[in-house]
Amino acid sequence: MAAAMASAAERAVLEEEFKWLLQEEVHAVLKQLQDILKEASHRFALPVSGSEGTIKQENFVLSTSGTDQVKGVLTLQGDALCQADISLKMPRNNQLLHFAFREDKQWKLQQIQDARNHVNQAIYLLMNRDVNYQFKTGSEVLKLMDAVMLQLTRARNRLTTPATLTLPEIASSGLTKMFTPALPPDILVNFYINLNKLCLTVYQLHVLQPSTTKNFKPAGGSVLHNPGAMFEFGNQRYEVSHVHKVECVVPWLNDALVFFTVSLQLCQQLKDKISVFSSYWNYRPY
Repeated sequence: MAAAMASAAERAVLEEEFKWLLQEEVHAVLKQLQDILKEASHRFALPVSGSEGTIKQENFVLSTSGTDQVKGVLTLQGDALCQADISLKMPRNNQLLHFAFREDKQWKLQQIQDARNHVNQAIYLLMNRDVNYQFKTGSEVLKLMDAVMLQLTRARNRLTTPATLTLPEIASSGLTKMFTPALPPDILVNFYINLNKLCLTVYQLHVLQPSTTKNFKPAGGSVLHNPGAMFEFGNQRYEVSHVHKVECVVPWLNDALVFFTVSLQLCQQLKDKISVFSSYWNYRPY
């Protein structure tokens, strides 16, 4: 009898604690998440400079720990590369090539655009449950946390996982038509985000003669192709002879990745608290 009374009293205390968790602590965590993710969203928008609504431009110098075959300066404006000034020293004859974006061209970085959209979607989900909303069950909170975590994981993955492209896809990309003077036919370029870095890869090609194509084996998709990779484009077969990768750190991308990690941890901690209560009365929906 005493054990049953103790059990009932314990259950009553737990139910009061759980009620407080649903009514108070959940909303405190949601507010904290909103604040963090709004900061992350602001990083993607960047502070305005000059006229209202204009995203400021930032210049980044490309560098590598290896040779100085490729040098350049990139100008980033939010999710758009609005200028790229690149110099390439050709290994065969040390000839120096210089090319830059045409003034009427910008290159949208889809990874940044997608990451920002996922962050904004997470904020939208959180704002739909304002402070006046009454959570009735723990499973309702878990579903919300799962939905928010899905958007945050997708946002993070867009920055940490560059697209795998085939060489013909790179060759047919609109990026090849962005430059003045036009890129030589034996040069391919690709821009992508990897974590907190903006990367440029330059591929130098040589044409495979018909007599040497007996062992032709086209390369599949990859983030970074190696020398020796072969492909066919425009009825012509090519082999990659040299690969140059240079990069620059974009500090606000690093900030965004930190915000994603902290937010995911907060979501998981709240899920864990809900799950602790479920273990006490797992015979009923929590």
